[in-house]
Amino acid sequence: MFSYYLQLGLRSLRRNPALTALMVMAIGFGVAASMITYSVFRAVSGNPIPGKSAQLFTPQVDGWGPQQNLKGEPAEALAYIDAMALMRAHEAKRQTLLYPVQLSVMPGGNRDLPLNANGYAVTADFFTMFEVPFRFGSGWSAQDDDARASAVVISGELNRKLFGGANSVGRTFNLGGHDYHVVGVTSHWNPRPRFYDLFSTSGFADEPDIYMVFNRALDLQMRSGGRNSCRGSITYTSWQGYLQSNCVWITPWVELDSAAEVAAYRRFLTNYAADQQRAGRFGWAANVRLRDVMQWLEYEHVVPPESRISLAVALGFFLICLVNTIGLLLAKFMRRAGEIGVRRALGATRREIYTQYLVEAATVGLAGGVLGLLLTAAGVSGVGILFQPEIARLARLDLSLVGLTFVVAIIATVLAAFYPAWRAAHVQPAWQLKSS
Repeated sequence: MFSYYLQLGLRSLRRNPALTALMVMAIGFGVAASMITYSVFRAVSGNPIPGKSAQLFTPQVDGWGPQQNLKGEPAEALAYIDAMALMRAHEAKRQTLLYPVQLSVMPGGNRDLPLNANGYAVTADFFTMFEVPFRFGSGWSAQDDDARASAVVISGELNRKLFGGANSVGRTFNLGGHDYHVVGVTSHWNPRPRFYDLFSTSGFADEPDIYMVFNRALDLQMRSGGRNSCRGSITYTSWQGYLQSNCVWITPWVELDSAAEVAAYRRFLTNYAADQQRAGRFGWAANVRLRDVMQWLEYEHVVPPESRISLAVALGFFLICLVNTIGLLLAKFMRRAGEIGVRRALGATRREIYTQYLVEAATVGLAGGVLGLLLTAAGVSGVGILFQPEIARLARLDLSLVGLTFVVAIIATVLAAFYPAWRAAHVQPAWQLKSS
């Protein structure tokens, strides 16, 4: 019976072609507007590390005081003194410090010009904590951290440029005037948003090229390639003076597996800040924060406000399209009141009439979905008009979005058809036959 109703529905698309075209256009444009904006919103608001987002936390310690902090909130990164104190205490299962570095790969082999290499100075736990996938090799060890080793992990893309994509573990190349040996090559890994570095990036930068030993970068006096925020009068004139200043530039992360561990680490942070107050370094009460990944993304307002606004506007537009579709379906169905009366007189039940018109509405939704998919494909390629290029690149038409486009179009049209179908099913056959 369903196939019969489907045939009737497909045949009905050819009836009143102008009315059908209006409905298909209304559904198509409404669905397309929603799917285009949803593709962007989905890309920027997703969980970047769903398996561990509730176990990874970034600590904050207020080293500036109530007169200079961020409206009562501690700075978004740590000064060197506080970062190293947290590392030495080792109160977490795993912990890492990181800051961005910008270096040049010196000419070598067939290359006559240097290559820019952007990346991070990190500690050994970084790779395990953030589940970095490796194509070759692995990260370095804690002993390498202590030894300030010249070890480096490179991206698959940089490995392709330097070594033709071969297994380069153990190979050496010159980075910023110093030789480094490769211990690992990552597979493509660039979580969006880049939750682990929202202090120096918007969260949507390109994949890093290199990861080097944190202590090695300090020994070479590498300044941060990202943000560096200070308060008060700047008096330092040397690298050591910079390290002892209140300038924040290092992002810490810790891994805590249970609520008890989280509570214990929060107490540790509070006690540490209180100790700094008693020592005279802080002249204010302890002010600390400990946020997990999703809390950190929300605090940093990573999702662009224009993506939320555009999604709300698109959904509102889709709702208007559905209201118009209800009216058009009602007009389409009620034009066939005489036909309905004859079928009811011949024994068709209201349920059968109801089912027929809902299936007919589904065929309209399917046609609207096809149009919506074409418009979505065109719209996704043009989202750069509304969004920054680094965000616009994230919007893509994948299989899940294709399926969602058809599902939304069909379900929305069927829901819109409930009232018109109900009206059609309640046509009185005797009155229609008499009026005919």
